[in-house]
Amino acid sequence: MDDERDATPPRADMRSALHRLSDAALTLLRTRGELAALDLAEIKAQATRSALTLAIAGLCSAFALGGVGVWVVVYFWDSGRLTAIALVTLVYAAVAFVLWRVDSARNAAAPAPFAATLAELEKDREWLARQARPAPPPPAEESLP
Repeated sequence: MDDERDATPPRADMRSALHRLSDAALTLLRTRGELAALDLAEIKAQATRSALTLAIAGLCSAFALGGVGVWVVVYFWDSGRLTAIALVTLVYAAVAFVLWRVDSARNAAAPAPFAATLAELEKDREWLARQARPAPPPPAEESLP
């Protein structure tokens, strides 16, 4: 009689375990999705702020540099206008190159998008891998003679 009971798997316990497992998995996915959405919103806000700031700074810089360039060319109009135009153009090109390098370095040093989300997903993967390993068998009890 004892063999019959061991051979039949308890269905109610299996269903409840599967229900708890699916509930935990859906909760985990929902939490990670919320974290990814927060990361995306933060990246979007940062990009918008940066683009607006750079657009205004670029416009103001263009007017200022144009004014300086015109002033230099007008100042040297009688003595060497072509030299003045060439020097102003070279200075603008040098400034553009330096700014391009600074921007490239800043982008290279920036953290990867969704770094927090990916780190949490990696922790989840490691935890699941630890849970999937079979538990070690309990130590055998030694009988005393």
